[in-house]
Amino acid sequence: MEVDSEQRPANHISKPPTGEELRKIKDATDLYRSTSFKLQIDALLPNVRPKYDHAQALEAFLMALHKFLMDLPAVSPQHPLQASRTLSKKGVDVPYVRPLPTEETNWKVSFEKPSEILLAGSWATKTAVKGKDSTKYEVDVAVEMPSTLFQEKDYLNARAFQKRAYYIAVMAAAIKQAKSSLHCEVHYESTSSDPRRTALILRPLADGSSLDFSKMNAQVRIIPYIGHTAIPLQRLSPAKSNLRTAAQNDNAQEDPTPIYNTAFMTMTTPKAHLLSVHALKQSVPAFADALALLRVWANQRGYGLGSRMCVRGFEGKGMWWASVLDLVVHGEEPPPVSLGKAGTKRKPLGKGLSSYQLFKAALDFLARHNFDGEAVFVKAKDGHRFPPGAYSSHEAVFVDSTSSVNLLADIPLSSLDLLRHDAQATLEALDHSTISEDPFQTVFLKECRDIFGRFDVVARVDVSSAEMRKASAHLVADYGSVYNALMATLISTLRRGLGNRAKAIAILHPTSEVRPTSNANPMNPSVVHVGIVLDSEHAFRLVDHGPPAEETESERTKQFREFWGEKAELRRFKDGSIVESVVWDVKNSDERAHIPSMIVRHLLRRHLGIDGDAVQTWQTQFDSVVRLPESITSVYQSSGAAIGFKSALSAFDALVKHIKALDDQFPLAVLNVSPVSPVLRYTDVFVPLAVPVAARSMVPKPASYLPAIDIIIEFEKSARWPDDLRAIQKIKLAFFERLATILMGAVKGLQATVVLGERPERTEIQDEAALDIITADGWSFRARIWHDREATLLDRIINDQPHLPKALRRNTSGEDARERQLALQAREVYTRRFIHSPRHHRAIAALCHKFSAFAGTVRLTKRWFASHWLLRGHVSEEAVELLCAYIFLRMGAPPSSEATPVSSSSAPGSKERGFAQVVEFLKDWDWTTGLVVPLDNADQGNAVPTAPPTSTSRDVAWSIATPFDPQGYMWTSSGPNAVVARRVTALAKATWECLKGMETGASSVKRIFHHPVDHYDFVIELNPALSTRYHQNIDANPSVWASKTKYANAVSKDTPMPVMPGFDPVALLYDDLAYVYADTVLLFYDPLGGDRIGAVWQPNLRDARPFRVLGGFSSTPVRKDASKAKDKEKGLVTLNRDAVYAEVQRIGSGLVAMVVPKSA
Repeated sequence: MEVDSEQRPANHISKPPTGEELRKIKDATDLYRSTSFKLQIDALLPNVRPKYDHAQALEAFLMALHKFLMDLPAVSPQHPLQASRTLSKKGVDVPYVRPLPTEETNWKVSFEKPSEILLAGSWATKTAVKGKDSTKYEVDVAVEMPSTLFQEKDYLNARAFQKRAYYIAVMAAAIKQAKSSLHCEVHYESTSSDPRRTALILRPLADGSSLDFSKMNAQVRIIPYIGHTAIPLQRLSPAKSNLRTAAQNDNAQEDPTPIYNTAFMTMTTPKAHLLSVHALKQSVPAFADALALLRVWANQRGYGLGSRMCVRGFEGKGMWWASVLDLVVHGEEPPPVSLGKAGTKRKPLGKGLSSYQLFKAALDFLARHNFDGEAVFVKAKDGHRFPPGAYSSHEAVFVDSTSSVNLLADIPLSSLDLLRHDAQATLEALDHSTISEDPFQTVFLKECRDIFGRFDVVARVDVSSAEMRKASAHLVADYGSVYNALMATLISTLRRGLGNRAKAIAILHPTSEVRPTSNANPMNPSVVHVGIVLDSEHAFRLVDHGPPAEETESERTKQFREFWGEKAELRRFKDGSIVESVVWDVKNSDERAHIPSMIVRHLLRRHLGIDGDAVQTWQTQFDSVVRLPESITSVYQSSGAAIGFKSALSAFDALVKHIKALDDQFPLAVLNVSPVSPVLRYTDVFVPLAVPVAARSMVPKPASYLPAIDIIIEFEKSARWPDDLRAIQKIKLAFFERLATILMGAVKGLQATVVLGERPERTEIQDEAALDIITADGWSFRARIWHDREATLLDRIINDQPHLPKALRRNTSGEDARERQLALQAREVYTRRFIHSPRHHRAIAALCHKFSAFAGTVRLTKRWFASHWLLRGHVSEEAVELLCAYIFLRMGAPPSSEATPVSSSSAPGSKERGFAQVVEFLKDWDWTTGLVVPLDNADQGNAVPTAPPTSTSRDVAWSIATPFDPQGYMWTSSGPNAVVARRVTALAKATWECLKGMETGASSVKRIFHHPVDHYDFVIELNPALSTRYHQNIDANPSVWASKTKYANAVSKDTPMPVMPGFDPVALLYDDLAYVYADTVLLFYDPLGGDRIGAVWQPNLRDARPFRVLGGFSSTPVRKDASKAKDKEKGLVTLNRDAVYAEVQRIGSGLVAMVVPKSA
């Protein structure tokens, strides 16, 4: 039936889009990256702005406040100390600043009603943005102090600041007395803990009155400022000195006071900045939205207010973000020709850009600008007040369009380094992610203040006892307080000491809090965090070079020795040079990763008197979880063990040489020997070690595990191989026997044994034979033979009619079906073992060489999966390696693109940060959508993706695709299933909370690796003395392997255990139980020394079900009153849990200590 055209809905299914609609779609794509990105921006903006329409109560309060302030009575001039004592009686302390007034002070303070009161800041221009941690919106009320209060010389020695402090205190006392009429509380707050920037904070009482604006989540900030006065502003040039300290004599050259002068100039800016932002908003249509996007981006990264870790220096810097957009729109003033930078002028981009384009242009400026070397003067109407040379004493220069202040004057250069680093990472995310990988959440919604996922090195520093080594009264006066001078010294010292080892250093702490008006001084955090983003290329060098020996008496050499103290020494190097040097002594690669934190500790102790106990880093604690106990390590060392990944690789290379040297004694020449073990790609959890066979009797049984290092031997092609799978397996046995005989004859001390089978079920067509080779040094290798003909023969069994369509093939049944199923399993093992394992090994080994932190990240992540009873049983080691690879490669261009491969700029520089980022990813990962890892290595271009194993379980939850495995199931075909995947997500979320708790000291590293057992239905307790890997347990008890004889060095009379590579009784028990009870329970255990096995009943067995033969589980009849039971309920059975407990005890007799059911 046809529908009349008039009745059809007016949608694009029946009607094409109009030209206007097409234009909007194109504009959205051109101006906002994509249509969906624009929709997300449109949805975000209303949610980060206050509801101005609901501000009636606030407006009423502001009107009442205006009237109240204008009606305040004048206070006649009086001595500042006398005035302070008068206000103290009213419970208000005057927040005087340094240098504090004394009895000899010859100037006076007074109060008169404001000359003008205006609404300023972001609330007035309607550009306010929601802050972090429920921070209240700031409603700035600028109060102009009358010019009659000031004298011409008030720019000296903070006199203007003292008069401002008194002005604030008088208003605070009046508002405090009028609490009942204004219905508000009054507090002090000092921006950036600078007493010179103290303001009044008014918060509503939430009493439901007409002036109660508590629902707006806002607070009113009263900011006194200076208008036109007799004070000459030219005296406030950054190059001038306006502080006279006792340390300076009359003849001494006066040092400039740039921070003091900037703080003074800031007192003059509220009105000018208000007019500047208002003009920008009126002339640039997208300015307000672009500023909101930039502020949201900054807040998410700690460049704003918050009670968590915020980057030092950006508090109260709202004008800075607006000025960055002003620079983008209007450009900058051309620098004077005398500076030689005439060509560096930034051209204006114009006023017609979209909000996203303006935002991205601002990020581009932040990412590219060299804050250390380039000054920026935003285009001003009448030019700038002070010449560029006047700002030479500032670290970074960015003068706004009002020509009032350098907005970066009090922001540490290291904080700007971090800002630049974050802007670069954001641009990378915007430029390299595809449309399907929309970066909106990463850029605007993701919480980026979590320090362990953000910084490579984190130090928690207690500065309560810190004292500057070279205390300077001038420096303290310039910064306004001892604390701010201390922080400035701390930051500059670390930045100089770390040099190019660090890309960015940040001091992190909560922003300033309100305080009672009875407390004149701001409250400073006694604990700060130092976050360091490392440059992996330079971070771990052992030597810092200084001046050469020829400059022994030069000023440069003296400064070097003064800076480094006792660590500085004159050294001669291999090239013959003799230079001042600082050498960092380390014993191994793990300690080498500690060099940056060693530098931090040394410099803090030398220059600030902060002892090592007051500096907490977590690297050593993380190291301990991938390190064997000290008592076991000493046993290995005393037995002459070879230790380290390089030792294992050397042993492998030596073995390959021995094998290839025997070609003339073997029927076929060895073509290649490929490593496929984590030990040979630096990703095994523990550093490998080998005890010589003769000394193995010294190793206690609970630490006797000898890992078998897997290798694959490939012979030259030959037509003499049989064309039968069973015969091929027999030939492999013969080859192994021959190879073992030849090797043992040719290499002294080498042992070789042919081994068969590694699982309970046996098949004759699957590769199961291997050769265990134990070298004289104690290294154990497990060799397998790769014969490519096996794949063809297996494919024939799986599909013996490949030329016919699937619908015409005959159906297999009975023995043929069983044979086909066995072939499917064998083909999966063959593909994984001989095709994908070598490729995976090469790709992961390449990443270990490319990223210095990759191997450590993998080791920590494997330890985490193992300690939570997931590794091996449910999550393969290769899957963990791919997850970590994704974290290091995710910001790069996809392999198919021609773009430059990912640089290491955004990759973690330490294993601790890499591990934190893996955990963060796992807690948020929607594993139902899969994962694509852009692996890249030498043979990728020639690699033909192999089809996924067709026997993969349908219950597999994770798909981790690579260029070799497009379907993504090669390393997840045996798990995790959906239940375990959800378990991983829950554990990752709990671990992330622990990491956040470590910021405040509420958690520890060990807690992250402690596994809760409350959710298991029963736990199998094992005898740790019978486990060969118990020494790897996260909480290993040394008494288990301690000597029980009277004398510690007594030789044991027990029969020495035969050397069995890979022998792990706990793993064997787990495999047996998992095989026997596959349909009954889901088992979990820690393969790294675990002494417990957790079990969860299969959900479908929790309810009673009808009895049937071969039901697949141990059952017992449901006990019910026969007279009351219905007929259909009489044949029901339920899981016989007691029988399962007894069977488990019997199967693990000796190894199983007890079975502990979950208490009701």
